Amino acid sequence: MPKRNPYHTGPASDHFDGLRFRNVAGEPETDRSLGDVLRWRRAAPKTIWPDMLPVTPIVPEPRVAGLSVTMVGHATVLIQIAGLNILTDPVWSPRASPLAFAGPKRITAPGVTLDALPPIDAILLSHNHYDHLDIATLRTLHARHDPLIVTPLGNDTIVHRRIPAARTIALDWGEHTEIAPGAEAHVVPALHWSSRGASDRRMALWGGFMLRVAGRQVYFAGDTGYGTGAIFRAIRARFGAPDLALLPIGAYDPRWFMAAQHTDPEEAIQIMADLDARAAVGIHWGTFKLTDEPRDDPALRLAAGLAARGIAPRRFVALQPAETFTPD
Repeated sequence: MPKRNPYHTGPASDHFDGLRFRNVAGEPETDRSLGDVLRWRRAAPKTIWPDMLPVTPIVPEPRVAGLSVTMVGHATVLIQIAGLNILTDPVWSPRASPLAFAGPKRITAPGVTLDALPPIDAILLSHNHYDHLDIATLRTLHARHDPLIVTPLGNDTIVHRRIPAARTIALDWGEHTEIAPGAEAHVVPALHWSSRGASDRRMALWGGFMLRVAGRQVYFAGDTGYGTGAIFRAIRARFGAPDLALLPIGAYDPRWFMAAQHTDPEEAIQIMADLDARAAVGIHWGTFKLTDEPRDDPALRLAAGLAARGIAPRRFVALQPAETFTPD
């Protein structure tokens, strides 16, 4: 008898078969076998990351009239736009793991403490991996701010099981919701996968977001591979050029294992070009050691890739925790 999806019940579509979600047709699938995992681990280099790097947290402005983003760490970014405060994939926990004593350990403290956050209006939650969906953090944010959580299908169920009163809206690719008057969050495809355990692979949807507020647009990619690039060109065709793109640049080695699910810095630059984004910020690097590359490699390769293409460094910045970027 077919397994039941514990997170989402709905009609089949071109990316949902009634049990599991899948990537856009024609793009790489991301499933890996136990043999693949063992092959990776056997050949993994002994890349040493620092145990801890110093961070001096900052206190953001309560509200920003224009557009500014502050790096908290990994994929957690505070977007301040037209008076709204929005967090992406908030993780303040010391480990990206279901366990308090094991799993990838944070080496950079959050660039903004939970106590120093301005009022949070909404959260964009891209998928259910532990380095993106952290229940402990969401519980704290719910208690202090009661933000609206916008997320792809199925992730709302995961949140509600642990935080029953959380305000959530679950959307499919191509759907959108108003998060405040004149502010929309659109869920768009990403090339990735999902799971919280051993038996729920691809049973909750993953995605990115296009945030449209007061005539400005911010794209948050979540986790994604590059694939053929078609999904990014389609986003450009549908929405026009974003003012700012938050693009993952880390967790990419080895490529034979990671390419379908995580972009490297050169692919992130190509996404910026495909989107015709006016500026970009590199995320998803330097906080949790998830893969084989050295800690600083994403930022170094990003700088080299921009120089090779004649792109000004200011257009695509790899933010460190506690750094703020305001697009021109």
